Amino acid sequence: MEIFRPLTRILPSVRPPDREVGFTEKLIWTALALVIYLIMAETPIYGVPHTGGVNDPFGPLRVIFASQRGTLVELGIGPIVTAGLILQVLSGSKMINVDFSNPGDRALFTGASKVLSVFMTIFEGLAFLLGGAYNVTNSAGQPIPPSLQNEFFILVQLVFAGIVIILLDEMLQKKWGFGSGISLFIAAGVCLQIVWSSLGPISPVSDGKYLGGIIAFFQSLGPVIASPFSFTSWQAALYRGGNLPDMLGFITTIAVFLIVIYLNGLRVEVPVSYARYRGFRGRFPIKFFYVSNIPVIFAAALFGNIFFIGQLIFNRYNPTCSTTGINFWLSLVPGCYQQQTQTGQLIPIKGLAYYTFAPRSLGVVLGDPIRAGVYMLIFVLACVFFAVTWVEVGGMDSKTVSKQLIDSGMQIEGFRRSGSTIRQILDRYIPAVTVIGGITIGVIAASADFLGAFGTGTGILLTVGIIQQYYEILVKERITEIYPGTKGLLG
Repeated sequence: MEIFRPLTRILPSVRPPDREVGFTEKLIWTALALVIYLIMAETPIYGVPHTGGVNDPFGPLRVIFASQRGTLVELGIGPIVTAGLILQVLSGSKMINVDFSNPGDRALFTGASKVLSVFMTIFEGLAFLLGGAYNVTNSAGQPIPPSLQNEFFILVQLVFAGIVIILLDEMLQKKWGFGSGISLFIAAGVCLQIVWSSLGPISPVSDGKYLGGIIAFFQSLGPVIASPFSFTSWQAALYRGGNLPDMLGFITTIAVFLIVIYLNGLRVEVPVSYARYRGFRGRFPIKFFYVSNIPVIFAAALFGNIFFIGQLIFNRYNPTCSTTGINFWLSLVPGCYQQQTQTGQLIPIKGLAYYTFAPRSLGVVLGDPIRAGVYMLIFVLACVFFAVTWVEVGGMDSKTVSKQLIDSGMQIEGFRRSGSTIRQILDRYIPAVTVIGGITIGVIAASADFLGAFGTGTGILLTVGIIQQYYEILVKERITEIYPGTKGLLG
């Protein structure tokens, strides 16, 4: 960790406010960060031809990484999430020693995450260029890479935009605004994707209808009205196939929203009281989604990087999917890809990448149920692993929580005020809730993808949690501004 310390002094940073930032000012800074992000998301990268680069290394994973193809936010929050993932895994496996109870170690860990995010931005930018993401196709169908000068300008733009996103996230996390940049950008991207998939006015697409699932549904009502009891008519109206947004995906989106909102409200409440003031009682809540959406973010980042790096290796070393010599192992890990004729998008057809890439329609799931089952199993196991890891490294385990309760002068009603006693009681709930919550959130995200939910299952899960988080933050900030005396009580 110490190797990052000199580099943290070189990178630009946002200084924390030396005064109390008011509610309105925080709202302005948060809105400004969002506006800057949206402007960057609409600004094309100089040097990339508008008609070139049909191959998209991230494809449907972009909604999770809050990125837009061919724009300054090409990489989105991917480098930040990947850097955090690497450091969390290293910390959880004790390969690096970090004492999160030590403010100095926490500050160094945050700085190291920032430095690694910049390195990941450079790495992913180079990988995009080397992987042929910006190649154009000539009349003979051969890929032509950009000139060396253009490649340099493209890389500079990607790195500059990546640093801006890192600083915007840092600005919000240092209390200039609300929440974090990662959460804000993800929610904005998912909401835009849901609106576009529902009401997109582009026409005609491959089935001759409008892109938007709701509009296409109304376009398909003619046969339903003529034969209201015909299964074929209803099937054609509700399900379009070809990875196009349809009414089934819209219904799934609404259902997932409602299910996640309900599950977010489930919790186990442990009765606590103040040791010095016996009359003051309260409840310590242990939410069903104890670690919130962290497992989904890290699992999606892991699968996204397998998909991304797999394309890079495939394009450079095994473009024919040969199975001779070392290519046999490359065809298994990461796997082989095939270009879709309609979109030009490379999709995995074999190997590890194939089983870690979500089948995003009911037709694809029914066409290869084994793949769907393996994907769900791997995704759920990844969510459980990251949930358990985050509890340990994030100071949310029973031992740390019991110490926090003792230090704050609390005890569990009916039991003596002892750290070991409180820990034993919390051990009844926290490990079980962590694992069950990780399994549930993984199953919901994967199932939503299988049914073609707009914005992807992971994106919806993240957005629901983010919206609720922002609602709680805004309510708390507003109350503490009106009644300053409640600040210490609300935290």
